Amino acid sequence: MFRLLFRFLILVVLIALIRYLFAVVSRAISQTFNPHTPSRASSAPSSGNLGGELKQDPVCGTYVSTQTSVKKTINGELVHFCSSDCRDKFKVA
Repeated sequence: MFRLLFRFLILVVLIALIRYLFAVVSRAISQTFNPHTPSRASSAPSSGNLGGELKQDPVCGTYVSTQTSVKKTINGELVHFCSSDCRDKFKVA
């Protein structure tokens, strides 16, 4: 009886270890092929204050804080973008 319980415990530990190793390897491969994708730890701003007015990105429609947005002055008007990709895609009519 104890031998069966011990084997079951070892099996559970091995499965947990294999899942952990698979997650680590997957994350490493993902970061290797997508180096511009921020990790969860680096995506959080250094200061906890995300306050400020929200403005809508004219390209994708995402609302972004004026403090953390990518800004560009167009025809004398300050426009807020969620990313540099959206800023680059923006066309002035």
